[in-house]
Amino acid sequence: MTESSVLEQGVVKSSNHADGTDTPPEVFDKAELDRLARQRPSTFHNAYAEYGFVLSIILSMMMCEYFVSGFNIVLPEVAVALDISDAERTWPAAVPNLTTAALLLPFARMCDLYGGRYIFLGGHTWAFIWSLAAGFSPTPTLLIVCRAMQGVGFSAILPAGLALLGHTYRPGPRKNTVYSLYGAFACIGFYFGILIGALAGQFLNWRWYFYIGSILVFFVVVVGVITIPQNLGDHDEGAIMDWWGLATVVPGLVLVVFAFSDGGHAPDGWRTPYIYVTLIVGVLFLGAFVYVEGWVASQPLLPAELFKPKYMRRLCVGLFCSYGIFGLFLFYASYYIETVLHTTPLQTAAWFIPLAAGGFFLAVAGGFVLHILSGRILMIVSSTGYLLCCLLFALLPKQSDNQPSTSFLYWAYVFPAMLTGTIGVDIAFNVTNVFITTAMPRRLQATAGALINSLLYLGIAFWLGIGDLAIATSVKNYGEESLGPREQYQIAFWTGVGLAVVAFFFIVTVDFGRAEAQMTADEKADLDSDENRSSKNEQ
Repeated sequence: MTESSVLEQGVVKSSNHADGTDTPPEVFDKAELDRLARQRPSTFHNAYAEYGFVLSIILSMMMCEYFVSGFNIVLPEVAVALDISDAERTWPAAVPNLTTAALLLPFARMCDLYGGRYIFLGGHTWAFIWSLAAGFSPTPTLLIVCRAMQGVGFSAILPAGLALLGHTYRPGPRKNTVYSLYGAFACIGFYFGILIGALAGQFLNWRWYFYIGSILVFFVVVVGVITIPQNLGDHDEGAIMDWWGLATVVPGLVLVVFAFSDGGHAPDGWRTPYIYVTLIVGVLFLGAFVYVEGWVASQPLLPAELFKPKYMRRLCVGLFCSYGIFGLFLFYASYYIETVLHTTPLQTAAWFIPLAAGGFFLAVAGGFVLHILSGRILMIVSSTGYLLCCLLFALLPKQSDNQPSTSFLYWAYVFPAMLTGTIGVDIAFNVTNVFITTAMPRRLQATAGALINSLLYLGIAFWLGIGDLAIATSVKNYGEESLGPREQYQIAFWTGVGLAVVAFFFIVTVDFGRAEAQMTADEKADLDSDENRSSKNEQ
């Protein structure tokens, strides 16, 4: 029996559920699936409980982005206050990405071992402590340590948050709306970090950036404790830690991300011995990780089952490239606006408003269209957005005696670039989150969340490194006299344009279908199991 015939005729669902509960068999027809997908999950007693739960999850994503984006705005003041040299400035900015990327998979397994709720709340508590400590940091070394420890908290929060959402919502319109909000708050958090960083840097003190962030993280902890059901994301009794995988993936990712993050700023660039040595050793560790996961581990951190759904490998490559485009766009757009167009911190924050506003609009619209429009059409729109956001900055004309005016450049180039940028990342993030989590069984929700965020952080780190390498190579060939800041940033934007073309050909071939009401992966597995048993009995 095919899935379409199941939906048309109705099926008897096995009483042996994925969550271990035993309930009478239920008949699921298309109308019933649609009703279940739209109604409030039974785990919530009222609407306010659900609102609080969703608020705690989407705010967690917002705060992760807050501590990434806003720090770049306050970094100049931090460098002066703590006497951080130019060579060391990249470390406090990049180190949270380093620890986050390295620990996502181990924390996904910890969600299985101890439960998503405890890892989610524990990660926030950890992030709160170290965010507050960062505000009191008296030395650059202590600040770097605090930022690294923040990343540890983020690596727990991100897979746990997606696991909690995946455990709670069935495929369909309600899930689409929640995931759209989750993706939108990434952009809102990014902008909010820039705004608070600008306000703190211009009117208060850089330490207030961390104090305000700490207060908000504490608020998320309180809301989460109250609204996340006690039994949500319970641990798996049969789960074990993959220690060999842990021992290979963590140093491998740390060394590789470090090489790409610091390669463009090392004394001799990528030719600096410690850069290429760490890169080579990191690649060897990752090679060992692949061997361990494929042939040694009984419960690998990155199971092959994760890549079983059709198109998954192709999609991962496309997302790895797509998130790199967004990383290039955000990083170099902020520098271009401040250093080439000479805006103040607050004006820079104001220019990023369309990024947040567009994300919020897409969140509201996403819940209404994800189950109506084909995912492939939405991803074509997303890919176009990625292409245009970098292309507009790459083509942005040079000012000469204020001609063209800054106002004209904003409305003609920067404003549409911000809109297309949020179209690119928000649609891609929402569609792929729904697609991947719907394709995964309940026990792999945390691992799916770790995979999604690993592609995000690793894609940004890798392609920012490639952008730095392209700029460094061009400067060496033509000299700094020929390539000023504007020309250097344009190289990065053209790199993003080329990457957008590559990503398009990977993603456009993926058949996402529509994110409509359907059976969960566990229900489909139960149905297949029942059919196999029936077939054997008939024989």
